[in-house]
Amino acid sequence: MARKARDIYGGRDPREVAQYAVWEAAHLLKIPRTTLQHWVSGRDQFGRKAEPLIMLPDPQLKLLSFINLVEAHVLDAIRYRHQVPLKSVRRAMSYLRDKYQSAHPLAEYAFEESGVDLIIREGQKILNISRSGQLAFREVVEAYLKRVEYDLDKGIAAYLYPYLKRHPQELEEPKLVLIDPRISFGKPVLVGVGVPTAVIADRHDAGEKIGELAKDYGCEAAQIKQAIDYERALPKAA
Repeated sequence: MARKARDIYGGRDPREVAQYAVWEAAHLLKIPRTTLQHWVSGRDQFGRKAEPLIMLPDPQLKLLSFINLVEAHVLDAIRYRHQVPLKSVRRAMSYLRDKYQSAHPLAEYAFEESGVDLIIREGQKILNISRSGQLAFREVVEAYLKRVEYDLDKGIAAYLYPYLKRHPQELEEPKLVLIDPRISFGKPVLVGVGVPTAVIADRHDAGEKIGELAKDYGCEAAQIKQAIDYERALPKAA
């Protein structure tokens, strides 16, 4: 008799389960911890309270879900080198939540399909903050969105290919690391190998050579080095 698959999430969508501490999410995305903390708490660098940019599954737990990771990934593109003022981002987020009737519009396929125009309303006036004469801004956001794969049936993010380092020079960087909430409990794994990057880095730290690890996992030495580089590329302090 076939064994019934165990539902470890109790019927919940694994993408929406609170599981990443702020420090861990910051490490995975290479975003400064204090920056991410401000986004989820709503507080700015001066301690003033505002509406959070990222809505957590359970504010009491203070843990991010996979969907929150995707939101932070997209927000980092929007804030890339601070081209869009944070107050404008907050207004845009409020508009998007109302437009899509969703707490997580940045993680939805509808946002990706909309042409990444960030539109906000100021009274009777409509402003497009992504068309302020900065073509580079649009290119950056589109590049970040290409690293998100969507569940087209549900219209929500399914998995994410994070950059190896924050704000890379080459936005079309190959997709080498995968974060999928259904694989290794949402830990980043090396694409094509399926082994958590943290495991690879730990084995290397324990003294195993890159060539030995590549042979063990049946992949190229360059892939092993990339997994190690990803784990060691810590975000700078905000």
